[in-house]
Amino acid sequence: MKQDKEIGKEASELIMDHLYNMALHSPPESRHALNIDGLRQPDITFWGAWEGEVLVGCGALKELDAGHGEIKSMKTSSSHLRKGVSKKILIHIITVAEERGYKRLSLETGSMAAFIPARNLYESFGFTYCKPFADYKEDPNSLYMTKQL
Repeated sequence: MKQDKEIGKEASELIMDHLYNMALHSPPESRHALNIDGLRQPDITFWGAWEGEVLVGCGALKELDAGHGEIKSMKTSSSHLRKGVSKKILIHIITVAEERGYKRLSLETGSMAAFIPARNLYESFGFTYCKPFADYKEDPNSLYMTKQL
């Protein structure tokens, strides 16, 4: 996993694909994926998962406060699905959150069928469903999950 201080061309393309997929499955008011500028904010740490010179996935961690982080922008390249990329990224994010001393890690994901694989992954790591956190509001198109660390 490589922390990307400057989001390069490959990561930008993967994030654009992520945003495009969100647009296919979620109405505008229910899209919470970060764009490139959002990922450059000081409270966000962004990582790329590389296989040699090929970006195979990405993920980010947003600090909500000293004890609570939010998983953002988890995405696997379509040519690398079902190879364990998201699992490795999630393990990395959880490890960093624990190293930072976070007590809780949360996320927002879609409620539609397209998001079932993501929800299954998070559930397999002990994330449970919760009420909206931070600035999120109840939304029929969103589900919220959290994990005590």
